[in-house]
Amino acid sequence: MSSKTLSVGDLGTKATNTWCPGCTNFGILRAVKTAVVNLVNNGKIDLKDVVAVSGVGCHDKIYDYLNFNGFHSIHGRTLPTVAGIKIANPELTVIGFGGDGATYAEGISHLVHLFRYNIDATFLVHNNQLFALTTGQATPASPKGFVGPSTPLGVAEKPLNPIALALISGGTFVARGYALDLQHLTKLVEEAIMHKGFGFIDVLQPCITYQNTIPYLKKHLYKLEETGHKTDDLKEALRKSLEWNYCATEDAKIPIGIFYRENRPTYDEQWPQLKKPWYTVERRIDWKQIVDEFK
Repeated sequence: MSSKTLSVGDLGTKATNTWCPGCTNFGILRAVKTAVVNLVNNGKIDLKDVVAVSGVGCHDKIYDYLNFNGFHSIHGRTLPTVAGIKIANPELTVIGFGGDGATYAEGISHLVHLFRYNIDATFLVHNNQLFALTTGQATPASPKGFVGPSTPLGVAEKPLNPIALALISGGTFVARGYALDLQHLTKLVEEAIMHKGFGFIDVLQPCITYQNTIPYLKKHLYKLEETGHKTDDLKEALRKSLEWNYCATEDAKIPIGIFYRENRPTYDEQWPQLKKPWYTVERRIDWKQIVDEFK
């Protein structure tokens, strides 16, 4: 590991940022950079081992603005890529990024199974409750009654509650953050990265262009850690997850912070053959024998 102290500026790139001016994605970008810098400078991780994985959407642009290893996947398929990279090389620190559309629609089955598998990686969802890049269509996280280009009569269904889903699916680190509370979100990202298992953070990331929920969230947010919440109590975590239904009701209480944390064997720890990365094993292939089998 280099003795040079890393700075947030070191993680910037020359790419032109094309997010809308004032976009709350800037908050997530800053929090991730700061978290990585803190962990590197404290000797917790090595920058050369950090890999970012993104898909398609406004969230995906974060891939261009992080100066470390990365992989650009397709829409809704960030998580299989995250899993593949981590299984192939368990020494890497893998951080995935998804939008609420890609993650809770096309990618929902991948999400559920990564909770089950407990892959040792981190995943942040940029949740603005709509498809922002394609001009504001509804997603599974859109509030009931939401009017957009794809739902001119309003969304009729209840929105998905990703926190409750994570808990009942076996998530071992389940948290919710807010993109405009940089100090709090930075700490959550650090905790998720250092968690031995699948670190999931649903980040409330208001879209100031198509659905500016900043005033609403500021009015209703509160921090779990300020209430004495115990992160090892699954029943209490479930109760807290149901305090908000992701709709803009006036009586809502919206907790942010770590809902639940559990130590459980990770995916690779349950499979002895994965303990030694495949690329370190010397393999000698008898091509003649293989070809002879097909003659």
